[in-house]
Amino acid sequence: MSVARQVVVEADGGSRGNPGPAGYGAVVIDPATGEPLAETAEYIGVATNNVAEYRGLIAGLTAAKALFPDAGEALRVHVRMDSKLVVEQMSGRWKIKHPDMKPLAARAAAILPPSSVTYEWIPRAQNKHADRLANEAMDAGRDGRQWEASASTAALDPPSARTLGTPSPVQGPPGDQAAGAARARTALAAARGTAAPAADALFSLAEEPAESGGEPTESGGEPTDAHPAPQQSAGAPQTGWGAAPDLGAPATLVLLRHGETALTPEKRFSGSGGTDPELSAVGRGQAERAAEHFAALGTVQEIVSSPLRRCRETAVAVAARLGLDVRIDESLRETDFGAWEGLTFGEVRERYGDNLTAWLASPDTAPTGGGESFAEVAERIAAARDRLVARYAGRTVLLVTHVTPIKTFVRLALGAPPEALFRMELSAASISTVAYYGDGNASVRLLNDTSHLR
Repeated sequence: MSVARQVVVEADGGSRGNPGPAGYGAVVIDPATGEPLAETAEYIGVATNNVAEYRGLIAGLTAAKALFPDAGEALRVHVRMDSKLVVEQMSGRWKIKHPDMKPLAARAAAILPPSSVTYEWIPRAQNKHADRLANEAMDAGRDGRQWEASASTAALDPPSARTLGTPSPVQGPPGDQAAGAARARTALAAARGTAAPAADALFSLAEEPAESGGEPTESGGEPTDAHPAPQQSAGAPQTGWGAAPDLGAPATLVLLRHGETALTPEKRFSGSGGTDPELSAVGRGQAERAAEHFAALGTVQEIVSSPLRRCRETAVAVAARLGLDVRIDESLRETDFGAWEGLTFGEVRERYGDNLTAWLASPDTAPTGGGESFAEVAERIAAARDRLVARYAGRTVLLVTHVTPIKTFVRLALGAPPEALFRMELSAASISTVAYYGDGNASVRLLNDTSHLR
């Protein structure tokens, strides 16, 4: 029987212009020592970020296979990337709709048996080696030359800083189900004085059956961990969550939907590609009542708003009462609904029936006329969430934004599928709240509260 060989592939790609001059980088790592086993990078000409990221994945998997050509199915590869799109699509959780992505995903999937490869999202800060390689490749292309491994300085981190066998697998964006469960297990193991899962566990998550009493499974049905914490001996006191380490105050995102506009009561599509309407008289009243509510609570420490006028007007009303400034964050804008802007659902059904049906069926489908898909919105909001949680750790920040961004924050925190967006009610000027803890877990504390408007 062949002895399983385990490696980690970290890959990245970038485009200076999207599309623009693009390149990729990938590194194969020994998970036990953190030592780089192989590096690869290439300037690929003009391409998009997504194409470059897929090319990086293909190069990384190819390099891993080349290192162990005789390993066959005994080779186990754990891919770590900061591209949520590539990780989710290659894991089978997101459909691949874009014609440029389908052949690239097929090439990546054909390099090794699907059962030999697992995927994990990591923050960009944890993907520095591959990011440096990609930038070296783009720099080389700019200078009219090819990237050379002998001249690379991408491996700047000492091996001890990147060893995957250390008992702190703090991976994934805050609130992601698998990442939260992993962090919780590590905290509980530390409280009990037992060891956290070793690096080998990284390669067994999608292969071993879940044991009775183990962790919950992910939405795809695969177990999040096949190595549950050891059972306590008979008569020992139950540890419980109360014995876990103090994680400190969470970053609390208070999500306020803007007040009504003239389009709101008519239930018309009103995104970032339309007329950018102002608040109506009703909407201004709602903003003032929200301001009174937050002034009475006294908990909001910062205010961040979507750039669209209805949100800025709502945010300014609250800021005036709290004596705070308003920061604008482009990522908090509403979805671009393309040709549907200003239309009712019925009007869209009448004019673009086939497009609407496809949009309702898949998060990868964009509205008619070059709008924004829910998958694209989710990637934008996940990046904004990571940035905001890091910036406002331990603080309470009010985000004044729109229906789709708020629902997406909540969906990601719950680990719910994309269709959950259609199963949430979100009224004008309603308040929802999500708290993000230091171990990566998220807690949805409030959804669509309108009590302050009564």
